[in-house]
Amino acid sequence: MSKWDRRRVLKGMVKGVGVTVALPFLDYFLNGNGTAMAQGAPMPVRFGTWGYGLGGTGKLFVPQQTGRNYQLPEELSSWAPIQEDVNLFTNGNAFPDASPNRNHYTGWVVSRTGIAPDSGSGPSETIDLTIAKKIGGATRFNNLTATATADARDTYSYYNASTPNEPEWSPLAFYKRLFGLDFQDPNADEFERDARVIARQSVLSAIMEQESSLMKTVGVADRERLDQYFTGLRQLELQFTQRLTKPEPIASCVAPGEAPVDVAMDQSTESIKLRHQMMSELMAMAVACDQSRVFNMTYSAAFASTIKTGYAKPHHTCTHEEPVDEALGYQENASFFTRRAMESWVDFVEAFKKIPEGDGTLLDNVLILGTTDVGYARTHSVDGMSVFLAGRAGGKINTGNHIDLNGGSVAQVGYTALRAMGVDSPSWGTLSNETSEVIGDVQV
Repeated sequence: MSKWDRRRVLKGMVKGVGVTVALPFLDYFLNGNGTAMAQGAPMPVRFGTWGYGLGGTGKLFVPQQTGRNYQLPEELSSWAPIQEDVNLFTNGNAFPDASPNRNHYTGWVVSRTGIAPDSGSGPSETIDLTIAKKIGGATRFNNLTATATADARDTYSYYNASTPNEPEWSPLAFYKRLFGLDFQDPNADEFERDARVIARQSVLSAIMEQESSLMKTVGVADRERLDQYFTGLRQLELQFTQRLTKPEPIASCVAPGEAPVDVAMDQSTESIKLRHQMMSELMAMAVACDQSRVFNMTYSAAFASTIKTGYAKPHHTCTHEEPVDEALGYQENASFFTRRAMESWVDFVEAFKKIPEGDGTLLDNVLILGTTDVGYARTHSVDGMSVFLAGRAGGKINTGNHIDLNGGSVAQVGYTALRAMGVDSPSWGTLSNETSEVIGDVQV
């Protein structure tokens, strides 16, 4: 039997295959009061993640009261406009079990996979891509991933241990990808099928028909790699079909009028905040236009290199080397960085909250998981960790609560999100992080 090579696979030799996709969400399908589809089905719920590095500063970050109407501590004072839209979970653990505690890594990996990473290995499939398998196939993009750090290596989204989901790092490039020449405005009067897409779809169909025969010629390890490869091609095939179908009008979709100008790509808190705001607003509108139903944003990497103007040390170095101020009782500059991160979390949530949808806002039909890598920034511990959930997931989640996890695994929050998004898994995680119960205080 002759060997297959990459050139032969990419050429394709036979006829294409048919594909069907769901229509995008239409305001036309709503019932009379805008809360559900005309046939009674719920409005589509989208899922997103947001990540930042280096946790918080103990009592400055964790409220003293639990339940609703809790008093915001200093590092969360910026949350006032969104407090009722977010559930805050504190005092969680990321149990390493038999694995070593990998600083800046174990914490966020457990939060997003429920599994403590082995020494030297990457994370397994992260929660966003698990959910994308269920809800991401009917849109132009299976998922959207971006980072405000200006570094394409900074992502908290992984397909598997060796395959990160690389983010877009430039606001201008992100705009062109979402709203450039290939964007199909659902509210435009005219629609023209793109001849380039038709040609690409034909070639891709030929490639896809060779999947079965190719799988029979390789070993187990290569079959796993090829399965991921063809999964990506199937998603691309759906995207081509979507781009060749005239979209229906969407009232909440208002495409940006002009491209943004790229800001400075330095690591100052001012530049990161601006890049984050620009990309958050682009991402939220792309979701409103039903270009994607799964999205990810990185504010800062786990080894956060954010810089404070007039201060010599970046955030990560600061947490190690800055002495505790005797008068304040905490690391003043480290706390400064945390407060800036929380301000950008507010910006991210508000980007969805300010877009009207139905008789509410886009945030009402979104669930966003916010994670970090450690609990107390100064010690880099993976106990005392916090996790956030923003949005009401189409009415499935009550918001505005502060919930003490009482030392339980942070994976409980991820599992609650999975179930709210319709992933029917009896449990999530392994060993001490395994959980099979959702957090009842946030369920409707």
